[in-house]
Amino acid sequence: MRVQQLAQQQNVNANTIRHYVRIGLLSPQKDSSGYHNFGQSEQKRLAFILQARDLGFTLDDIQQILLLAGQGESPCPTVRQLIEPRLDDARAKLAAMQHLVERMEAAVQQWQQQPDCHPCGDHICHLIEGVHQPDDSCAAAEPRPVSATANNANAAMVANTQVPQGDRQQETSHELS
Repeated sequence: MRVQQLAQQQNVNANTIRHYVRIGLLSPQKDSSGYHNFGQSEQKRLAFILQARDLGFTLDDIQQILLLAGQGESPCPTVRQLIEPRLDDARAKLAAMQHLVERMEAAVQQWQQQPDCHPCGDHICHLIEGVHQPDDSCAAAEPRPVSATANNANAAMVANTQVPQGDRQQETSHELS
């Protein structure tokens, strides 16, 4: 089976599989044309790798587990040991996300009471800048109506940039390694 077929079968990006080959997690044979040919054992190995990734194991963890198994040793004690810090990491991320949800909910409440304002020398967006402390400088001035075009442009910018600060470098799928 070739890379594209395997990727489709496992519902993963072909570049992910190629990366796993480059770092040695997978070792497919090459056919006479030079294409990687993934046999049953490599297909099963990829399925294992994806299952381990779904449980939060890193590629280094998986490499260690596969090395032990390849040497005929039971990787189970290592797996039990490795999962603990991954679980701690997941709990910390969950707590951080809960805190983010609470901050977002508080911002939504606060923003419902505030007018729309145009950027000026003091502000870019007073809603974001005043999230920790109410900003009355814009409210004191007569709010200018925001045009529908500006609202549409602002909505498009927001839709394209809503990434929490802590998640910018976080892996979210099998496609990243």
